[in-house]
Amino acid sequence: MQLKISNLRFINNLRLLAVVGVAIFTVNITFAQEVIEDEKKEEAKPVAQIDTANATKVDGVAAVVGDYIILESDIPKNRIQLEAGGYNTKDITDCELMGKLLEDKLYAHHAIQDSIQVSDAEIRRQVDYQIEQFLQQVNGSMERLLEFYKKDDEKSFRDEMFEINKANTLAARMQAKVIEEVEVTPEEVRTFFNNIPKDKRPTFGTTLKVARIVAKPKVSEEEKQKVIDRLKEFKADVEENGASFRSKVILYGEDPGLKQSGYKYTLNRKQPRMVKEFRQVAFSLQEGEISEPFETDFGFHIIQLLKIRGQEYDVSHVLLRPKVSNEAVQEAKERLEKVRERIVNGDISFADAAREASDEEETRAEGGLLINPETQDYNFELTKMDPGLYAQIQNLEDGEVSLVLTDQERTGDIKFIILTVSDRVDEHEADYAQDFLKIKRLAEDEKKLKAIEKWQAEKIMDTYIKIGGAYRDCEFSSNWLKK
Repeated sequence: MQLKISNLRFINNLRLLAVVGVAIFTVNITFAQEVIEDEKKEEAKPVAQIDTANATKVDGVAAVVGDYIILESDIPKNRIQLEAGGYNTKDITDCELMGKLLEDKLYAHHAIQDSIQVSDAEIRRQVDYQIEQFLQQVNGSMERLLEFYKKDDEKSFRDEMFEINKANTLAARMQAKVIEEVEVTPEEVRTFFNNIPKDKRPTFGTTLKVARIVAKPKVSEEEKQKVIDRLKEFKADVEENGASFRSKVILYGEDPGLKQSGYKYTLNRKQPRMVKEFRQVAFSLQEGEISEPFETDFGFHIIQLLKIRGQEYDVSHVLLRPKVSNEAVQEAKERLEKVRERIVNGDISFADAAREASDEEETRAEGGLLINPETQDYNFELTKMDPGLYAQIQNLEDGEVSLVLTDQERTGDIKFIILTVSDRVDEHEADYAQDFLKIKRLAEDEKKLKAIEKWQAEKIMDTYIKIGGAYRDCEFSSNWLKK
């Protein structure tokens, strides 16, 4: 079944839609986050790049959309960066690249017209994060990064990334606004399904449910207290002896992400970031104050509140993680092996064992069932499953229990798991009753695409758009040439 959208083939080739906020490694990197404007910046104006030796123009304006421009160099830049990000661009034409850029600029232009607000501070944080990611790919060499992007200095590179990110964030927010109220009724779902010719109905891959039981090594109370006492010593040394809190963070902190952000995080009351316990403590502090030690899933912390700027709080913290003994690791593994033995022997069901013995709070109450993060239900499609999870369950039959496997927490801590699968449904042609939720999502997607097409058609006609050069010969799927 074909779902149509402006420049659809290009978007489908990349497997991205701006509204879901997917970021790709290109010169047009998108970070769709909710942001609040704190200052206005002038939109970038076209500037011809000059070869001082030959005094010849090497760049020019390919198109104008409202207050935005697209340079001739933007198209090859996009292609190069898409390929650097692992995308095969062989079947993507320059006209399709131009069509997507035109679409992005149209959204960004009307986002400004509709007073959609973007915080410069938030965009700067996006740029900081992106540059850190880029540097990891060039072994930390800013010189190599600037050479790759053909920039003379870091400031000009950051300025360009700022404008790109701001425009793309505006575009994503505008597209999200266009479709935010799109819903489908059961009758619309039925009509959508019945209108699909029987020989063209989609095929859904094999699906199943996955459940697991987790055993985590226990940290001793003595080890926890040792960490708490050390954090109290850090706090006292800063408050009573004038020691540097930043030095404590750099020398002893175990948060690997803190260095990338300049040893501070910026929290916003309106935008959840960090775990709940961390936010609650941070927002309770006064400027310069250091918290008492407290615990999260990541370990024990002390926080210093560096600065309050309206709704934004700049904080730094020392994270220490209690050490797990070898004896505790062995105990967790043996404990789970005994649970598995009871299940295999038929003494207890997998679901009841999960409720009784699993150390994973998120799944324990549901009998160990995992929730699919894409669909928010319990069904996983094999071809779309996380590769790590697929590797763990690929050879299991329905009702079979895996051997005890070693896994890791998001914090890096070791844990042990057993898994089982159930309710396997083999690959099949779409069935209305059996696949209602999947069909509903397809119907919603089509309705959203139609809403986007309608919005684009209307806005193209009342927006100043000028396309020059060879791109006037493109056969765009949207009416960019206003024919």
